[in-house]
Amino acid sequence: MTKKSTTMAPVVAWIGLGNMGRGMCRNLSAKGNLEKPLVIYNRTKKRADDLAAQLAPAKSTVVDSVQEAVKSADMVFTCLGDDKAVNETIDAALQGDVKGKLFVECSTIHPETTNALAERILAKGAEFVASPVFGPPAMADAGQLVFVLAGPRPSVDKVKPYTTGVMGKSIIDFSDQQPGKATLLKVIGNTFVFNMIETLAEGHVLAEKSGLRSDDLHQFIEAVFPGPFTAYSDRMQLGEYYKREEPLFSADLARKDAQHALKLAEQSGTKMGAMEVIDKHLADVQKYAGPKGDVGGIYGAVRLESGMKYEN
Repeated sequence: MTKKSTTMAPVVAWIGLGNMGRGMCRNLSAKGNLEKPLVIYNRTKKRADDLAAQLAPAKSTVVDSVQEAVKSADMVFTCLGDDKAVNETIDAALQGDVKGKLFVECSTIHPETTNALAERILAKGAEFVASPVFGPPAMADAGQLVFVLAGPRPSVDKVKPYTTGVMGKSIIDFSDQQPGKATLLKVIGNTFVFNMIETLAEGHVLAEKSGLRSDDLHQFIEAVFPGPFTAYSDRMQLGEYYKREEPLFSADLARKDAQHALKLAEQSGTKMGAMEVIDKHLADVQKYAGPKGDVGGIYGAVRLESGMKYEN
């Protein structure tokens, strides 16, 4: 007869409810086999209250501060917009006793920021795993993200049960590597996404201006490059890059990632000419669309540069 484990399941907290965080949080609550309610904190409390109302009854509890979320949890997931927000959140968390707690950081930040976080958290007697993810918000909603996990193997092993089959479809395992290696891969990986969008934008504009219909180019993209290329081409054709009230991937965050990549390139003696062009186009999106600017607005920026309207 197998002896039943007496190990208590951890109390899990989630901090940060952007487009990615909301989908991840829903799947964690629904499929994470949590024995206690998921603790949720977001700077804008209404967003946390709205999400909690969508979850099954008694599956979550909303708190009013970072400190309250961390105090009540054994494992703390953070998914925030930029390095400043992550640093401020972790600084607030470390004001209390965090000994024995596990911090899982899912944001896209500079590798140096990640390694510095790890040092501060470990110095307080807590554990740390860097866990950036690949995939758009739709994949977060569907529980199909790819997780990159880096940190001490015992800590990484504690995070894995909440990845594949819960919030994600697979992991890239960097166990026992520096946490910053995970965010280094994430930053470099995002340059692939930005280059794809730039290529599509330039191709669509050239097609329109040279006499080939945009629809005709889209047929080629569907036939030869199914998946993300087709999805972003659809978004461009439908004008989603300027029609949405809330961007799927804001130009502000995209430009932050692009500048992280350019800084890493400069530090390592690498030339990234394409990213310099993309950074300029993202700056044009910020200038034209403001807070509504989406990464897909690179298409609008190329249109402006070519003497066309930003909106297609």
